[in-house]
Amino acid sequence: MTSLVLAGAMLTGCSAAVGSVESAADSAAATAAYVDGAQTAEEVLAANTAVHSADAAYDASAAVGIALAGDTATVDGDGVTVDGGTVTITAAGTYRFSGTLSDGQVVVAADGATVTLVLDGATVSSSTTAALAVTAADRVVVVLADGTTSALSDTSRYAEDADVNAALFSAADLTIAGNGALVVRGNGNDGIASKDGLLITGGTITVDAADDGVRGKDYVSVTGGAVTVTAGGDGVKADNDTDADSGYIAVSGGTVTVTAGGDGFDAVTDLVVTGGTVAVASGGGHGGQVSEDTSVKGLKSGVVTILEGGAITADAADDAVHSDGSVHLSGATLTLAAGDDAVHAENALLVDGGRVEVTASNEGLEAADITIASGSVHVVSADDGLNAAGGTSTGAQGGGGEMAAGDYSVTVTGGTLIIDADGDGLDSNGTATISGGTVVVNGPAGQGNGALDVNGSLTVTGGVLVAAGSSGMAVTPSTESSQGWLSVTFESAVAAGTTLQIVDADGAVVATFTTSKSIQNLVYSAAAITSGDQYTVHSGGTATGTSTGGLAEAGTLGAATQIATVTAGEAPAGGFGGGDRGGRRG
Repeated sequence: MTSLVLAGAMLTGCSAAVGSVESAADSAAATAAYVDGAQTAEEVLAANTAVHSADAAYDASAAVGIALAGDTATVDGDGVTVDGGTVTITAAGTYRFSGTLSDGQVVVAADGATVTLVLDGATVSSSTTAALAVTAADRVVVVLADGTTSALSDTSRYAEDADVNAALFSAADLTIAGNGALVVRGNGNDGIASKDGLLITGGTITVDAADDGVRGKDYVSVTGGAVTVTAGGDGVKADNDTDADSGYIAVSGGTVTVTAGGDGFDAVTDLVVTGGTVAVASGGGHGGQVSEDTSVKGLKSGVVTILEGGAITADAADDAVHSDGSVHLSGATLTLAAGDDAVHAENALLVDGGRVEVTASNEGLEAADITIASGSVHVVSADDGLNAAGGTSTGAQGGGGEMAAGDYSVTVTGGTLIIDADGDGLDSNGTATISGGTVVVNGPAGQGNGALDVNGSLTVTGGVLVAAGSSGMAVTPSTESSQGWLSVTFESAVAAGTTLQIVDADGAVVATFTTSKSIQNLVYSAAAITSGDQYTVHSGGTATGTSTGGLAEAGTLGAATQIATVTAGEAPAGGFGGGDRGGRRG
């Protein structure tokens, strides 16, 4: 977690946790509480400070007109002073800006007031400071007039201790609304920054920043509009690390597109997406370089990440989706590519809806406890597909301390999980349980890894499991499994693209599977398998119907050739029965 002050309080204040910490001297101590991964977006947002009012309506006839003219401006009403190139708003009201201020600044210094700034084709550039700076107000609304494009550009250098340090800076709650366009160039530091909350409800906003693109200290909330950010640092950021109910990012509508040298989204506490479209590229994408000096994750949170809706694309040099606490995927459509983990949570990762497509990763999904309850997950990984590892324990597992090897878990109760892994396919450094859903693992061809890898037991009580891979590290379900299973090791490798069929003693085809790579071991479990019965495996038949990772709806033998005979419930010679590979960790 990013917070070094009240990180422990954040874990218990912004989102429910099992166990707690009283202080956090560093980020490692901050993750000593186990964050509940089953929380909903509504629950998490309700525990946070509320987003300020989005009222952007104004009386155009009552607006004070301000015409920017080169190095000065003219005003047709009260509440404004002009001193050379500095235009200062001193009172509540609505002010309409047009024209160009070539080297000057607009300042809002109206303590306790609500101020509406209508940008009607206004351009403000400053060579010394921010283009638009709210130094005192209760709330400021920037309205982008329909059919117009406005632009803000700031200095190329700020003092290290400068308080005002963004092209569009606000010390008060800031709303950006309307249907016009705004181009912001943060030449010296950030593009848009609020020291309170930042709410974007509309407009076409383009930000190009030397450091962070869009930053709200307490929160960043996007409900509409189209925001495009190019940032040398983080793209969208909420960085209040002292208040437990702040430092969060929420997207419920609109479009946010980010290209960042650092993190795409960086929330000190919670990151919640319930709608809209989010596209993030961080650190040059999954082929980019990772350094110790810069975090280059796609979507990052310090406490909990909840992706409940919307369409999300993330391509990151490090993790595509990351949380120092937990991750809940429950309805969003995700397309992810990562140089490291596609989805990483230190504590729990729960998938109970939506669709996750991992096109490239080192490891696909990683967390201390991984649960797939519903939805669709497809993982392509250079190493492990699913890896239960790392993190901290729940109270039951050790009172909030570091988890020991063997405490980790993978649980599948429903949904569809397809894994294409060059390392271990489904790897639990503890226990694995499958009670429902469909799991298809296209594991490694090399003998140093296996399609299945557990340190404890692999228990299968329901659902469908297909695991195909090498034979050297083959794992079978444990004796506690109530559902029948079979494991066959072939005398020679079965080539990629081969259709295999499992046939019962009556000659009925029980399962049809087409290999995607060379394999020598196949594990299959389903309700149709009866322990103790004998089955034959055939090669060369025909697959029909929809394929789920190679597992077909149906198939016919035709002229298929029998290549193996196996008894359900018996581990092949040289295999690892009972789901235990002697404590090997993936």
